[in-house]
Order: sequence, then C-alpha cells, then structure tokens
Amino acid sequence: MSNGNKHGQILVREEPDMMSVTEYLLMRLKQIGVLHIFGVPGDFAMALLKNVERSELEWVGTCNELNAAYAADGYARIKGVGCVLTTYGVGELSALNGIAGAWAERVPVIAITGSPVLKHWDPNDPQRRLHHTLGDYSIPVAMFSKITTAHTVITDERTAAEEIDRVLHACISNKLPVYINIPSDMTDKPCARRNDIKELSATKPTTDEQALNEAVEESLQLLSAARAPVIIADVGLVRWKLQQHFLQLLEASGLPFVVLMTGKTVVDESHPQFLGLYMGDRSREYVQKRVEEADLTIMLGVMETDFNTGGFTMNTHKSKTVQADINEVRIKHHVYQQVFLADFLSALTKKITRRDPSSLDIHSATNSCRHRATVQFDAEPGRSLTANRLFDQISHYIPQDAIVIAETGVAVYGTVETLMPQNVTFIAQSFYASIGYTVGATLGVCIAAPDRPVLAFIGDGSFQVTCQDLSTMIRRQLHPTIFLINNDGYLIERLICDGAFNDIQMWKYSMLPEVMGGRRGKEIKTEEQLEQELEGLASGQELSFLELQLPRWEAPESLKLAGAGMKKASLTSTIEGRKQNVSA
Repeated sequence: MSNGNKHGQILVREEPDMMSVTEYLLMRLKQIGVLHIFGVPGDFAMALLKNVERSELEWVGTCNELNAAYAADGYARIKGVGCVLTTYGVGELSALNGIAGAWAERVPVIAITGSPVLKHWDPNDPQRRLHHTLGDYSIPVAMFSKITTAHTVITDERTAAEEIDRVLHACISNKLPVYINIPSDMTDKPCARRNDIKELSATKPTTDEQALNEAVEESLQLLSAARAPVIIADVGLVRWKLQQHFLQLLEASGLPFVVLMTGKTVVDESHPQFLGLYMGDRSREYVQKRVEEADLTIMLGVMETDFNTGGFTMNTHKSKTVQADINEVRIKHHVYQQVFLADFLSALTKKITRRDPSSLDIHSATNSCRHRATVQFDAEPGRSLTANRLFDQISHYIPQDAIVIAETGVAVYGTVETLMPQNVTFIAQSFYASIGYTVGATLGVCIAAPDRPVLAFIGDGSFQVTCQDLSTMIRRQLHPTIFLINNDGYLIERLICDGAFNDIQMWKYSMLPEVMGGRRGKEIKTEEQLEQELEGLASGQELSFLELQLPRWEAPESLKLAGAGMKKASLTSTIEGRKQNVSA
C-alpha cells in the first residue's frame, strides 16, 4: 500500500523484516513471475496450503499430481517459470515424471513438497514410519536431486531465506527445475526477510571476449566463402528468449533458415526466409536437399534428439558447420568456450554482410509447407477424415496469436508440418515424449494465457492416461479447443510393433465433457462435419471437445517413417542383445 505526502511524493509502506518461511517463499515466487500454483492437497502440505490461501498467489487444484506437474510445465513455457506443490512421498513421487520431462526439455519448474516434521527425519526416530513415506526420508530428495539443477530441505529458519533464494536463482538462471522441501514444523517459523531482488535475477552466462571475437571472425570467414549457407534454429533460442536476437540476425544477413521440431514457431512462420521443418530423412524433399547440400550450416541452440533429427539422419558436416550452443561455439573442430549464445548472435549480427535473399534459393514455407492455409481446401461431403487432409483443413482455422499444443504421435507429426499463422506459440514435449502430457499442459497454458486461443491435439491412448483434468478446465471455465484424435489405440506403437498390447477400450469420448459438468463434445467422422464445427469455433467462449474418428492405421507419412525407423532400431538392439547372449 502507498500514500502520497504533502509534497506529492509516493510513500511505500515498509515490509516487515521478519516473516514466516512460507510467506517468504510465496513472496519470492511472485517476484519471479509465479502467480498460480498447481497441485493436490495432502496432510503434510496443509500448512503450506493455508499460507497459499492467504497469499496473492492462486491455488489451482488438479485431479492428480502428474497433471499438476504437466500443468506447471505448460505454464512455465508461457510465463517463464511454473510451480507445483504436493505432499511428501506419494504426492511428490506421482509428480516426479512431470519434473523429469521439464528437466529433459529445459523448462524451469519449481517443485515444492510439504513433508513430515523434522524429528521424523532422524533414522533413529521410532515413529519415522509414517503414512506416505518410505521410512528413509532421504530417498525422495535423492531422486529429485537427479532431475533438478538445485534442491534443498529447509531445516533451519535462520538460513531459510538464503536457501530459498539460492534454489530459485538456479531455476531461473539455468532454465531447469528445482526442488524445495519444507517440513511441516518449518512452514511458520520466522525468518529474516532478504530485500534485494537482485538475489533472484537470472545470472547471464559469462562470455570470454577474446573467444567471442575469434568465434565471430572465423564464422565470418566461412560465410564470405559460402555460396549456399543455411541456418538451423532450435529450442535453445526459445528457452533463453533469444527470438529477437535471432530476428535481428535474419534481417542483417538475409540468410534462409529451417527449424527443428522442438524449435517450431521460434519466429513467425510467415517470415520470407523460412524454408520449413527439417527432420533429416523425414523432411520435405526441397528442405532436406537445401540443408544437406548447404556449403555452410549455422546451428543455433540445436538439440539433436531422435525426433528432431529424423532418427539421427540429419546429414550435416562438421567441416561445414558453425554450432552455437548456450555457452560455447564449435566451428569445424574448434571449440570456443565461455561464449554465451546471446552475445554471439549480437556480435555476428553487427558484423555480418547482408545478402540478397533472392540469390539464396529460398522457397518460402508460406508457399510450400505441407499443410498450409495458402492452399484452398474444399471439404468433401461424406468423405471420411484422413490424417493428411485433416491438417490441410485445420490449417485454415488456426487463429493468429493462438497457442497450439500437440501430443506425441499423429498429433505432433501432423501439427509440426502445419504452417502456423503470426504470433502462434507451438508447444510439444517432443524430446521426453511422455504420453498424456498434453492434458495437463493445456490446463497450465490456459491459466497462463487466458486471453489467447488454445488448440490442443491429443490421441485417444494418451488421453486415457491423463484425461481427469479435463474436469479442472471445465470447473475453472477455461475454453480451449481440444481435438481428440481417435484411431483406436496406440498408433505410434503399432507402427513400431503391432500386437494386442496396443489395444485400448473404446470410450464414448465426446460424452466425457458432459459427464464432467460441461457441454457435450462432438463426434466427427467426415470433413463436412468438421468444417461445420471449425466455422463455429471463433465465437466459442467455453471448452470445445471434438472427437475426430480416423481409421486405425491412418497416419501422416512422417509418422510412418518415424515408426519404421524406431522399429528398425528396436530390432537391431534386440538382435545385438541375442548375439551377446549366445556368445556368452
């Protein structure tokens, strides 16, 4: 609260020097941008939850802890940081897989656990075997330590503020999850308030100026000799919020660029220098040829995963590559360490010579992407839905400024090859690829960006894993559009190895929103039916649930290629294992 004095100056009310451990944590969470906390209540977390209720932060209760972690992940991808709060043992270990995904994909999520009072942590305490625990209280902490960049158990109120700041600072600086465990008898202990917001400011990686200058000079020498250079942009630019740096480089250079799956929508896909999605052998022919025949490849923030590289078929040559990662630049066989990606981009942009894009064989994705609104689509009455035409059709109804979320399988392989309109944010857990991620993530995204259209694409098998929090979206009156792709089971698994183990019970999916207290969804079998529903989406202010019924084996061509590649890799591993067993 502030008031004006007689001189018109603003007088700011001084905050107390002492506050409880939980109050301090919640204050710091708000200061770094956390306004919502996702989770499930539990008895060891009750003291924490009562403090949350009294705070300026909003509690978002979910149906299970796994979805709470997924929601915090989705929230963080929009807001910059997310938070999940659970009870000790059964609660936090249910959330563990979601935190693992955030670790793998470099998403800053804060996992807070309310745990039993400190005396029970003593291995000699005769009452240590409490419900929800493993008896050995160090086990969950050790598990989380492997998938977080910093962790702490608050055991002393005198150092609590310092510990909280240390862990939160690591979270926002490293763009990785952290873990904070607060025993029940520590939550309301008084601790000294630390007032310096700088304690939480993200630390920028340091840059060795000499190494930076040498890296830029060598890059410029290669560029001056290159006739057909290309840039590969990926998720590192997104996680470190370097999109503007990248745009400035594109403007200064005139160079064409492609993205990998995890870097989709790093900048607007309507950009005239954007060629499209590169996935090794699974790319469109022009994109693959343009990248692999380039005489210089500049890789920015690239994560070389199997999905990103088309099953590790990305064919670039070290002798013709500049690879800039977060803290180092590799050029041919030279490594320049302590060169922060932002500094490299800025220095290169200042010195690079612009080329005329018309001389660089640029076939813009706007005119060549596989599924795009620039090609007219006519829904055919009575024609059944197919994977390829489905995304041709939907591409015409994705609004500007939307957030598009896609699940592993048909959903992600269809949407990544769909040209997105201006200011669209694309989200997919396409490295860790935990099925069911999309339901929780959609909840988190809707909470983080209530004024943006949200379109979620999820398969039936994945939906059955985490569907409960559809009810949380309904309860909170959120209004995403959910496309449930029903192809009767685990299609991506069928493409790798078919069997009855890929079958699931057929649900009446379109009825579930009504069961959960919302409006009944729509069951859609034909293009004409889908067209009618898509035309009505723009005016919708409630959750829309569209069950798209596709034939069991209907898949985008790139997904079929991915399945074949994974099948081959799986068979190769099996054969090699058998050989080793025989020789033994």
